[in-house]
Amino acid sequence: MSIGARQRRDDIVLLAHTSGLTSVEELSARFDVTASTIRRDLARLTSEGKIARTYGGAMALTGNGGESTFRQRNQEAAAAKRAMARLARTLVHDGESILLDAGSSVAALAVELQHDISLTVATTSLAVLEELADVDAIHVECLGGTLRHPSQGFVGPLAEAALERMTFDRVFLGADGVAVDSICEADLQQTRLKEMMCRQAHEVVVLADASKLGAAPFHAWAKLPEGWTLVTDDSATEEQLEPFRKAGVEVAVATVAPVVPAARES
Repeated sequence: MSIGARQRRDDIVLLAHTSGLTSVEELSARFDVTASTIRRDLARLTSEGKIARTYGGAMALTGNGGESTFRQRNQEAAAAKRAMARLARTLVHDGESILLDAGSSVAALAVELQHDISLTVATTSLAVLEELADVDAIHVECLGGTLRHPSQGFVGPLAEAALERMTFDRVFLGADGVAVDSICEADLQQTRLKEMMCRQAHEVVVLADASKLGAAPFHAWAKLPEGWTLVTDDSATEEQLEPFRKAGVEVAVATVAPVVPAARES
């Protein structure tokens, strides 16, 4: 490999860490090479575990062998997650039985469920349990199992055994990456449990901000059923959303409220 190519790949990794998402076209123009060359660079860096592929570009890998902690995720795209949670709340109806996955986007939905609704909520999420613990109108079931510290969620045979005994009107899932027919996670136990969740629910809803669309940061995948619903935010481009719509996915886009600067004191 030439020195130029090595330096270019090092610079791509640096950009992924400092700028987040970077498109193939932008990288091609920056380094004055073809898009095909950039795609080969991204493929190599992904195989080496230095970056994660996204729709059309790359992002940095962080945290526990590439997986960020729940606290880190909770701070990422916070406004988008709140907007998605408000939109997802409109899909929930009084008296239903719903299943809430682990993850920061789904935890944001739990916050929206705290008022004026009577539900049965089953969950694998410590964060959801914390949000709903004092809500008298909501009957809470904890699936239990083995705690995964990065996601603050339960997985494993005990969670699976509990899940087999329950059915739900709908399930709300989080994901590290989303394709038209599957979702990506860091761990095979997570993806196995998510597939079971889909089987036990009449409707499947995935909450994923725009950075997750087309992303494949890890190698574990869970298949999604036909007719699922994607809730994302309005920074998603039409290029990102088109494959989902073409595949028959119901797409709901949440409007993120603009940040209003604080008034200065005179």
